[in-house]
Amino acid sequence: MLRTLLISTTLLLVMLSLPATAPADEHPLAGIPLRNIGPALTSGRVSDFAFHPEKSHVFYVSMASGGVWKTENNGITWKPVFDNEGSFAIGVVELDPANPNIVWVGSGENNAQRSVGYGDGVYKSLDGGNSWKNMGLKDSGHISMIRFHPRDSNTVYVAAQGPLWNSGGDRGLYRSTDGGENWERILDIDEDTGINEFVIDPANPDVIVASSYQRRRHVWTLINGGPGGGVHKSVDGGETWRKLAGGLPGGDLGRIGLAAAPSDPQMIYAMIEADKKDKGVYRSTDFGESWEKRSDHVAGSPQYYNELYVDPKNPERVYSVDTFTQVSEDGGKSWDKISFKNRHVDDHALWIDPADTNHLYIGGDGGVYESWDRGQLWRHVRNLPTTQFYRATPDNDAPFYNVCAGTQDNFTLCGPSRNTKTDGITNGDWWIAQFGDGFKAQIDPTDANVVYAQAQYGSLARFDRITGEALQITPMPGADEKDYNFNWNAPLIISPHNNRRLYYGAERLFRSDDRGESWQAVSGDLSRGIDRNKLEVMGRVWSVDAIAKNNSTSTYGALIAVAESPLVEGLIYAGTDDGLIHVTRDGGGNWSTTDSFKGVPDMSLIEDIISSYHDSNVAYATIDNHKRGDYKPYVLKTENRGRSWTLISNDLPERGTAHTIIEDHVDPNLLFVGTEFGLFFSNDGGKSWNELTSLPTVAVRDLEIQRREGDLVVGTFGRGIYILDDYSPLRSSVASLQADATLFAVRDTWLFLPDARRGWGGKGDWGVGRYTADNPPYGAVFAYYLPEDLQSLKEQRRKAEKERAKEGEDNLYPSWDQLRREDREEAPSVTLTVRDESGNVVQRINGPAGKGFHRVAWDMRYPAPDPVNLKPKTDYAPWQGPPKGPLATPGQYSVSLSKRVQGQSVDISAPQSFELKPLFEGGLVTDDRQALLDFEMQSDKLYRAVTGANRAMDEIQARIDHLLKAANDTPSSTEAHAQALRALNARMQDLKVKLRGDRTISGRAEAVPMSITSRINTIVGGHWDSQSAVTANYRDSYVIAEQQFGEAVGELKAIAADLAETEAALQAEGAPWTPGRIPDWP
Repeated sequence: MLRTLLISTTLLLVMLSLPATAPADEHPLAGIPLRNIGPALTSGRVSDFAFHPEKSHVFYVSMASGGVWKTENNGITWKPVFDNEGSFAIGVVELDPANPNIVWVGSGENNAQRSVGYGDGVYKSLDGGNSWKNMGLKDSGHISMIRFHPRDSNTVYVAAQGPLWNSGGDRGLYRSTDGGENWERILDIDEDTGINEFVIDPANPDVIVASSYQRRRHVWTLINGGPGGGVHKSVDGGETWRKLAGGLPGGDLGRIGLAAAPSDPQMIYAMIEADKKDKGVYRSTDFGESWEKRSDHVAGSPQYYNELYVDPKNPERVYSVDTFTQVSEDGGKSWDKISFKNRHVDDHALWIDPADTNHLYIGGDGGVYESWDRGQLWRHVRNLPTTQFYRATPDNDAPFYNVCAGTQDNFTLCGPSRNTKTDGITNGDWWIAQFGDGFKAQIDPTDANVVYAQAQYGSLARFDRITGEALQITPMPGADEKDYNFNWNAPLIISPHNNRRLYYGAERLFRSDDRGESWQAVSGDLSRGIDRNKLEVMGRVWSVDAIAKNNSTSTYGALIAVAESPLVEGLIYAGTDDGLIHVTRDGGGNWSTTDSFKGVPDMSLIEDIISSYHDSNVAYATIDNHKRGDYKPYVLKTENRGRSWTLISNDLPERGTAHTIIEDHVDPNLLFVGTEFGLFFSNDGGKSWNELTSLPTVAVRDLEIQRREGDLVVGTFGRGIYILDDYSPLRSSVASLQADATLFAVRDTWLFLPDARRGWGGKGDWGVGRYTADNPPYGAVFAYYLPEDLQSLKEQRRKAEKERAKEGEDNLYPSWDQLRREDREEAPSVTLTVRDESGNVVQRINGPAGKGFHRVAWDMRYPAPDPVNLKPKTDYAPWQGPPKGPLATPGQYSVSLSKRVQGQSVDISAPQSFELKPLFEGGLVTDDRQALLDFEMQSDKLYRAVTGANRAMDEIQARIDHLLKAANDTPSSTEAHAQALRALNARMQDLKVKLRGDRTISGRAEAVPMSITSRINTIVGGHWDSQSAVTANYRDSYVIAEQQFGEAVGELKAIAADLAETEAALQAEGAPWTPGRIPDWP
């Protein structure tokens, strides 16, 4: 390609396809791809690290709810290695000390926090995380530690805290002596008490010290300790145990963190949650036989922290991860905070480099940080897109909408669903609307600059995107009125009938008609009014002095879900955390209540409610009972405005709470549900459900539809925000998809040129570690479904032979004619043909021909005028790109789908029309786009001729070069032949100067006249990436190029004619064959 482009970011063909094979019972569109938009400026909660013992640049990070990630280059790049397993919440990750390619994962976050995710046991990988096997303990809920026998790594110990929300399960200290194939519980306290941590004496592995942990969380409470808590020791490998007392506190104990000092193996530290007198850090110097209290220090909230790390080289230096991590230099007597400057607080994991103990990695709610000076200065890892989102909301901004989403402890973040930039969506595209934990944001549907964003417990702000100012607008109680009871995750909506009207839920529902400047209650207390302190927990009612009672728990009896009918103003649904759904049909004047739902345990949390866009009598709800150990999904529908409700969960997986539901605004039978382990859709109103399998295993906490675009916005708790761009294909029935090929409706497309102001495209020149999320494919996107592969004759034969072989039948040798037809057959193909409004073909695009769903993008250009290249270049420099043609004009277009089988082309689906809409108008963008296209087509024609002439000139030069050799090899040739060829060669060199420039002078760094090729390259390369009007400079230059080329091409044709005469003369003299000649015979 002679033309060198300054920048090229558009590809004629971008293809996205589903996997070639799928389970037989899977919906044909189950694998339709979702697009992750990040962000990675913050990451979600980190639970653990596992570093390669000899290559510290290779390590794993486990996320509390984002799976396991691996880096092989110290965090420059990351790979998720646990995407398709049964759990996404991870407690621990460990490497086999004898073989670091063997990776162990304990699933279920090892904390008791309100948003903790549960797991399904222990996993093992034999190949560095490429594949996994569940090794059992599936009902352990939360794995808090995995360790190995120091002399035999096939002997594995696992501390299982057990289920957080119910008794029983796989709870205790377990041992396997065969690499996890079988497990034995070697320490069992009771049905409510598991094991938190343990240490093994490296000198005598039969000696084990373990801490037991009794805790329970429900929607209404936390009890983080009890009589089951304590420290236990075995000296016979776990056969027998005794509870340690010497110097340790008695009574009810909470979470106990244990850590041994690697440089002093007999030294153990214990951080014990207890009453005010007994809580603190204890130390033993004889491996647990006796203990000394060193200080009163414990973590600020032990249910969330309470882990100790001892410096590998200094037994007196101990770290306590916490909201503000602290370090002791005197064996736990005194504690000082390490620096959190420019670092997120709330730490949960620490790695101390054994080779250089100044080198630390710390992980917490904000992600992963590295320090080389023992925690004074920190580097943040900014390419892990594992943010935990509670809720997500799209706005109506134009031309591209934004998503504002509330995170776990990482603010309310807002970012674009897409942009025009060549590098996609970067961390810098996101901004903060509210600090603290974030929850449901709402954006004024008529003004995307007005954002309502929450923090925990009802803190509500109205944010102005123009000024960056936030006004706190939380409803405040009257004189002598108790504070309102807002849940941690309070419900907030904007009325679909009045963009200035807000509804906000505490224990009652509030309404504002002036954007939050004033409020009025439109209900009384909508809770059951239960005193949570009278409810049984672990079989009894607990004292007010119980360990951490009700800590980190919302006060019971608050609204969680609110929805107003988009069809009937004042028809409002409200759901509570204690299992009530209320309905008002008059804006809050009167309320009716449903307190029990058939098939659903009473008092289960009402997590989401939506009202139908199609029928004012219809609404949907999801109910969550996982905090009583019930993981079933409960999805309900009412067809009578809440008077009765029916379960439509049907074939949703039994394991996986349903968190959220949304209804398609076009097809009332198309529903989406987000569960604890994925995303599901139904084409039949909830009678049957299908998983969208391209999403990793993760909790889907919120779903919204951007109705203008037809996009599904997916808020996940641990993997950021996903978007299912243009989900309209999911409105198709399975029967219609399986019957014929389907070309789906095409969305109208914005016509623009990609913006390269942030670099060449992709990650630019700033390293592979720079985080970017993909925009949708550039251009008009065409989606189609093929019910079968387009098979060649050979593929058909082989398929038939395979079936006969299965039946034990013979496969006779095909005839030679049949094999010849196979050998000569053109491969089956699919073509998408774009036409303008007049029916003229604009572009033909090849698409995948395999069975399944495919997306192909047209770059909104005419075909490139470059010479045909059967082996196109792929390794372009950043400033180069593939050939491209003139940009199409705004207007109406259509696309049709055809197949070519055995050489014959047939249309296989009805055409679809769409519009190219100009994204930018005015300013420097021309208002006469047809004139622009006309000039581009004019220059296209000249460029095609000039580049063709260059190729022809090279071919003629090759013919001359071959003839010069042939003349010398032909005895009967004469000097006249030789001179004729040399004269032709001289004319060719003169012509090259005109077409390509004078290399004799320019090769010596001196100026020469602009060549024809350089001139047309400048016109095409400099103008085709702009929508500005054609400049006089380009028009004048075109006239010059056209005039000069007319002379040059005439000379080229003359040379070709003279060369043909010389070739004929030499052929008559018996010259050997040279390119461009057909031998005479006889």
